[in-house]
Amino acid sequence: MHAPEPFRRQLLDALPRLRRYARTLVHDAAGVDDLVQGTIERALSHWHQFDQRRDLLVWLLSIAHNAHHDTLRRERRTQGLPPDELAHLQDAQAHHGPRDPGLRIDLLAAFAQLAPLHREVLLLVGVEQLSYAECAEVLQVPAGTVMSRLSRARAALRQALDGAPPARPPVPLKRVV
Repeated sequence: MHAPEPFRRQLLDALPRLRRYARTLVHDAAGVDDLVQGTIERALSHWHQFDQRRDLLVWLLSIAHNAHHDTLRRERRTQGLPPDELAHLQDAQAHHGPRDPGLRIDLLAAFAQLAPLHREVLLLVGVEQLSYAECAEVLQVPAGTVMSRLSRARAALRQALDGAPPARPPVPLKRVV
């Protein structure tokens, strides 16, 4: 059974914002493409589970978030990008930025220093303009956690842009039930 045409059109309209979120989660073009494609595949194969009262973008971002964390769990033993490779990627992207390339480089470097939990919430609330409740739904955490992470992300970003050394990343807490 195929997804209805209106659903597919909404899906296409949400692609740019989905790609932008995927770029903050995954730092290479191929990985972004894989995440977006996997998200769209899941959405299309489970379109009948979508609640029309919800925002489709929030649903897609939830799927992408969960898919990314599934991938991270599978690849826990592999190493991330070496700092010199990350710097090279940032330099390659710097010419597409604002009029002040130094500001863009500083911002990208400061953003890269943030803990992944802080990057995610900063992008969802600051760039995607999701409400705290929508962001909490995407990340599957309480709204208070979103507000706390956002506050800490903003403070860490300000600190990094002021030239202070990066703070030690927070140790993720585990929920004990």
